[in-house]
Amino acid sequence: MAKNKKENASTKVNESGASMEKIVSLCKRRGFVYPSSEIYGGLSATWDYGPLGTELKNNIQDIWWKEMTRKHDNIVGLDAAIMMHPKTWEASGHVDNFSDPLVDCKKCKTRFREDKLSEEVISSRICPECGGELTEARQFNMMFSTQMGPVAESGSTIYLRPETAQGIFVNFKNVVDTSRVSIPFGIAQVGKAFRNEITTKNFIFRTCEFEQMEMQFFVKPGDEDEWFEYWKKTRKDYYDKLGIQQDKLRYHQHGPDELAFYAKDAYDIEYLYPFGWEELEGIHSRTDYDLGKHSEFCGKEINYLDPQTNERYIPYVIETSAGLTRSVLIALMDAYHEEDLGTDSKGKQDIRTVLHFHPNVAPVTVAVLPLVKKDGLAELAKDIQDELREDFKTFYDKTGAIGRRYRRMDEIGTPFCVTVDYDSKDNNDVTIRFRDSMEQIRVPRSELAERVRKEIKNYRRPV
Repeated sequence: MAKNKKENASTKVNESGASMEKIVSLCKRRGFVYPSSEIYGGLSATWDYGPLGTELKNNIQDIWWKEMTRKHDNIVGLDAAIMMHPKTWEASGHVDNFSDPLVDCKKCKTRFREDKLSEEVISSRICPECGGELTEARQFNMMFSTQMGPVAESGSTIYLRPETAQGIFVNFKNVVDTSRVSIPFGIAQVGKAFRNEITTKNFIFRTCEFEQMEMQFFVKPGDEDEWFEYWKKTRKDYYDKLGIQQDKLRYHQHGPDELAFYAKDAYDIEYLYPFGWEELEGIHSRTDYDLGKHSEFCGKEINYLDPQTNERYIPYVIETSAGLTRSVLIALMDAYHEEDLGTDSKGKQDIRTVLHFHPNVAPVTVAVLPLVKKDGLAELAKDIQDELREDFKTFYDKTGAIGRRYRRMDEIGTPFCVTVDYDSKDNNDVTIRFRDSMEQIRVPRSELAERVRKEIKNYRRPV
């Protein structure tokens, strides 16, 4: 029964026809995401991003960075090292507290997180996979450790960072001293983090190696509640910029049993995946715990001198922490749509698979397609692509029937196709075909780039 539940979770389809199974298939087939080290049989919970996936991920990161830094006078950027002094993780509490309770089946050897099992399974100690006996729970630290230096010896153990936040906290004084920032201000960072997850499932939703987009916002003690509410709303509104449907998002407040030991309050922004509501981004009121602990462990004062009041204090922190790789997943999930176009010329049901990406997110913005490869149309189309590629991510495709090329572009989410035909040679104009409506219009070549810019600026996802 348990195995059937797992299979159902991967094949469960939402109202747009998306399931994890279909998304994984599309990603492999079209070059969004590949299994890592696939030629050697793959490596569990690791994935490689292909040509389209890399563009999609970079676009999302660029939008986040613009929203969090360029649009705020009081937020600066940082790129901290992945490997940090091991005392960092002692001060942060990760060495002592960053662990999961794990149980193993004595029969089938499957490992489970105890806190994810039902009360019935925990009390009976019966494996949900095979019915065998479960062991007692053991705490398993999720940090990856490695050795620094050519020889492994005592004292050379360091960790791959399990989060990017601590790189910001240990650089707080550096930023204050060099960047002329004043409270309230934020430090933003995008980078890789590593967690030795045992329970990995649902494609790129939970992996051992992932990327975070985090911002730590430092405020005067007493102002944290006001700023917490500000960032809670601001971060949920941000997903409009990615074209994500707001009715697929909701808040989840952490209860007493979920709240981290350092947190005053915490909310998750959750997304409705085909497998249910799960976390997309966290907004946390972290108090002064982190800066206070680092000050204690390093033996140096880490505080802030308020130039207005001449008062020294340890700032409180509001954290926004979003998964970049998880944002890629929701962009794919939210954009995926299967449309019934009736029957084709042979009487078969015609289903169009389309990704309704916002144009700012789409891996390819404009596809340039010559109607045929002869009579100079291919050369003219290449000239037009060269004009557009300065401002847009373009793709040139001259192979196959034009209808099939349109469908290929629909499947990867390209919002605009430009078709170059014989009239283009005589009239110096082209056809723009819009992905969402499949409408086609003629536009003078001289106005093409400006028309695409206008369509992007005014884009509204179809209801």
